[in-house]
Amino acid sequence: MKAMGFKEAKRYAAEEGFTLAELLIVMSVMLILMTLAIPQMLKIHKQGNETSAMQSVRAIGQAQLQYNSQFPANGFACSLAALGGDPKSGAPTAQAAQLIAADLASGQKSGYTFAITNCTKVNVNNQDMYTGYEITAVPQSVGRTGDSGFCSDENNIIKKDPAGGTNCTQQLQ
Repeated sequence: MKAMGFKEAKRYAAEEGFTLAELLIVMSVMLILMTLAIPQMLKIHKQGNETSAMQSVRAIGQAQLQYNSQFPANGFACSLAALGGDPKSGAPTAQAAQLIAADLASGQKSGYTFAITNCTKVNVNNQDMYTGYEITAVPQSVGRTGDSGFCSDENNIIKKDPAGGTNCTQQLQ
């Protein structure tokens, strides 16, 4: 092998690597692609959260029907905690019916906050019985985790509020 002279070594080193201009061009192209891709990813994430919220409202409504049939003296549950509960803690009770998952029973799931509100009750044989309720699901950050709020009641018809609140007037198809 022949030893390289100074000129040959300099030319060889100059051929290795990228120039500053090449690196800047690559970085610019990457930035342009990211500015196009990130808003789309956020939009898809919001749509996923909204779909999850609708399904969760539907699941809570189904759990309410099951609760009503398991504990007819109580009517419906007036809290998510009453529909939840840990299956390892023993048999289901009216205070922990074990009908919905723990994450949903906590009231927070997929960027939405869930609640059971507007419970109507009657007194039957000196015991409170809930005959109506409203399920609400609102985005934790409107425009970021979701755009629409969702509501349902004892009729299990899901409606939405496009403004992200609980003024649900638009029925879902």
